[in-house]
Amino acid sequence: MKSKEQNPRRVAIVAGGIVSPLGFGLTETLQSLQQGRDCVTPVSTFSVEKTRCKTAAQIDDGRLLSNANRRRQERRLHRASYMVMTALAELLEHAPDFEPEIAIVGTTSGGMSFGENFYRTLGNGGACSAALIANYPPQKQIVDAMEKFGINAPAQVIANACASGTNAIGHASNAIRTGRYQRILAGGYDALSELVFVGFDSLQAATPEKCRPFDSNRSGMVLGEGAALFALEEFESARRRGAEILGEIIGYGISTDNHHLTQPNPDGSGPRRAMEQALAQAELKPNQVGYINAHGTATVLNDTAEGKAIMELFGEVPVSSTKS
Repeated sequence: MKSKEQNPRRVAIVAGGIVSPLGFGLTETLQSLQQGRDCVTPVSTFSVEKTRCKTAAQIDDGRLLSNANRRRQERRLHRASYMVMTALAELLEHAPDFEPEIAIVGTTSGGMSFGENFYRTLGNGGACSAALIANYPPQKQIVDAMEKFGINAPAQVIANACASGTNAIGHASNAIRTGRYQRILAGGYDALSELVFVGFDSLQAATPEKCRPFDSNRSGMVLGEGAALFALEEFESARRRGAEILGEIIGYGISTDNHHLTQPNPDGSGPRRAMEQALAQAELKPNQVGYINAHGTATVLNDTAEGKAIMELFGEVPVSSTKS
């Protein structure tokens, strides 16, 4: 008899929800992508007087917080919580009977700006609100969203910088493939914060211009914010209950080259190993891939290494980056 690893389960996507600078919901976001909409605007939530980069892709708080002040407890939450709530609301609208056994999400900063405000006030000798610290941790936002919609499940947070959300979805899909879980809520979220913004600016990874991945004149990325969630389910389970299947996750790969704290190995070995693993799990050959959505940070070092890996493994294939 073959083991579970030898007979992996298939992983279906049965619902999704998103809020981003491109729009509120899947339909609006898709329309913005198809129209090539530019959602980058000047940063106004904190001072950028001393930074090289002055812009970011930001969510409209007028729309995001329009229904946020109904209860006193909700008024204390970080805006990232409302991002996750908005994404989860759309997901559950399309799949109201989806009951996840666990949530696996990726985030880097969580409610970082609340932590900034707390320590800034503390350093100036002011009185600090306990609500700032209570709503600061990165797991708080997914917990807030699940509590709002009555979902009683554990939450696992993966923090791995730009790859956090992808890692969370990949980890979740592998957990279903091996039979550990039947249904998982997976995705990622991050809200713009001064600490992260200034950090990327200090590394000269952020650009004062437009983000142009793989362009010969590229000068860096433009930071953004948002939340996106998927309802993942074991394929046969979804089919038995008549769920609408939007797509299927057939392969995932992950690697690290340990070359440098902020720079990839120029030989492209890191991304190449990850892509090779994904192909192997999906049982696909490189020439069967028709499109690649790249990391594409528009930095000199990343795009060189990533481009080398793609060219060596796939040859001629259409490539773009959502960051652009």
